Amino acid sequence: MRFANRIQPLQTNVFADMDRAKGRAIAAGRSLIDLSLGSSDLPVADHVLEAIAQSLTDSSTHGYLLFNRTRPFRDAVAQWYTQRYGIAVDPETEVLTLIGSQEGTAHLPLAVLNPGEFALLQDPGYPSHAGGVHLANGQVYPMPLREENQFLPVFEDIPAPVLAQARMMVLSYPHNPTTAIAPLSFFQQAVAFCQRHELILVHDFPYGDLVFGAAIAPSILQADPDKSVSIEFFTLSKSYNMGGFRIGYAIGNAEVIQALRQVKAVVDFNQYLGIMNGAIAALLGPQEHLQQSVATFRQRRDAFVQALQQIGWTVPVPDATMYIWAKLPPAWQQDSLGFCTQLVEQTGVVASAGAGFGKSGEGYVRFALVHDPDRLTEAVQRIGQFLGS
Repeated sequence: MRFANRIQPLQTNVFADMDRAKGRAIAAGRSLIDLSLGSSDLPVADHVLEAIAQSLTDSSTHGYLLFNRTRPFRDAVAQWYTQRYGIAVDPETEVLTLIGSQEGTAHLPLAVLNPGEFALLQDPGYPSHAGGVHLANGQVYPMPLREENQFLPVFEDIPAPVLAQARMMVLSYPHNPTTAIAPLSFFQQAVAFCQRHELILVHDFPYGDLVFGAAIAPSILQADPDKSVSIEFFTLSKSYNMGGFRIGYAIGNAEVIQALRQVKAVVDFNQYLGIMNGAIAALLGPQEHLQQSVATFRQRRDAFVQALQQIGWTVPVPDATMYIWAKLPPAWQQDSLGFCTQLVEQTGVVASAGAGFGKSGEGYVRFALVHDPDRLTEAVQRIGQFLGS
């Protein structure tokens, strides 16, 4: 059979590669400790589940859900966002319901890029950012993120011929996989750069709440309060542990929102209304559960970093996200996939190879803190045995 050329770049990805290695480890009888996926193991708050449960017996929630019936959720998003960041939002034209932020980042290039045009993406970065560009027959220009630059791209390094053909830039801070946080001043520079070069500025913001210090991670719209070029994606998967419920939103420039809405209209309707009712309860209800989740991930971070230090592997202590981004020992710095493959096959510990997030990710490995401290410590002990052998 013949298939479209656009799917050729999608043949492999970091998660599929490790899924195959996990299968081999299971077949060999290994007990897995899976640190490869950022899927929270923490429970959803009771008041959120109750809102969903109450919807189940209401038959009016059982049908298709078109745009107009998502208005209560969009109202809640606008209210939550304005309370948090002090920026007015029109829920009718500046908010769009999504099936998680990944849907938004993957579909937006279809609305923005003509074949051959460039998207400026972070390297390393989340795989769906590049996947959407490939599906739109666009070109990816990777913006390297280097430790010496605090894992922030250097805009001045982007070649003029690329900029002439570029239509969008994608950023994401707090960043997956590097865990870096960007200051508001950086976002202001990014907005000015995109205004100057007529680029749509996309900010993927799933980890905005998973920050361990006192500061709040800035939203891109704080740097672009007029929403002149910017759109931001948010998901309830991380903050509210609702990954399996698939609920998120886009917020920002009304023209970009409308263009994304046109793409979405031919792909799907929307989630079950009961899930939206749960999401409203999450955004507008008590936030103690969120604070507990942040405290839990902070505790896990500290336990994992301390355990790594005890086996002689020193890593930076991340200020945000649910990940550890660790530079590999010298013997493995040219083969992060080989490290992860052998690690799971020999020990059952599953991690994500840095190279799977982009060329600049080679030499690193990402661990997701999705187990309790005792299990994380056991994982590090197995890693220590693997490195010793």
